[in-house]
Amino acid sequence: MNTLRFTAGEPAVEITRVAPRLWHALDDDRVTGRAEATTRPDGRVFLSVDAWHRSVFDQLVGAMLATLPQPLHTVVDETDHELLAAWREAGLTIRRREWEYVVPTRVTGPALPPAGVTLVPAGAAEEGPLRELDRVVRAEVEAAVGWHEMPAEVLVRPGDTIVDPTKYAVAAENGEYVGLIRVVQLTRLPRIGLVAVRTSRRRRGIARALLVHSLGVLHRTGIETASAEVNEANEAATALFEGLGARRSNSTLELVRHGR
Repeated sequence: MNTLRFTAGEPAVEITRVAPRLWHALDDDRVTGRAEATTRPDGRVFLSVDAWHRSVFDQLVGAMLATLPQPLHTVVDETDHELLAAWREAGLTIRRREWEYVVPTRVTGPALPPAGVTLVPAGAAEEGPLRELDRVVRAEVEAAVGWHEMPAEVLVRPGDTIVDPTKYAVAAENGEYVGLIRVVQLTRLPRIGLVAVRTSRRRRGIARALLVHSLGVLHRTGIETASAEVNEANEAATALFEGLGARRSNSTLELVRHGR
């Protein structure tokens, strides 16, 4: 995420490219700002800047835009109006919005999977079929809206994408895995990183059953809320989370600048 803490004044700085994707702003050999371009596994290049002064920010961004092939992307907290204005003045436009939800772990209402579907708790799924389901789901998403439309939390890695199989619960039908959910707890607030169901098995309540199951596991350990990120354009995911009482807590914007 970019960092922007503007202060008064316009220091005279020298912009130095210290690595192929890294720039420093120097004031009498003192680093007063940094900029970096990071290529994600899907090929998109994201920019980040850490600067105290708006003029330093502008110069660092200008150096990157003048050097790097476009399109170029960045992400901004929508409430950071100053930073958002700075990127837009640099020529980047809003491409999409991603909502962050606070999800209560105590859920009322239907929680059972549809007939013929069983839930396999996290840590009990067979690794081979789980990895195969992950590859199939990602291929289906890529063929539909494209994986770049998934929340930033859903990481993309070349080849095998499952890092820790114990984080996944799955739904099984007729001996085949047809849906999965990943819950990661890096802080006190667990994050629901991915809920996905095979295209042919959707609209039957499998995603809801997986989500309710995982939230129930958290609730029984004393955790009252979890977090999740949802693309604003994903109406099905929005309805799923809001139907369980999730509330929007924040929003992140992805901006892009296309080549001329």
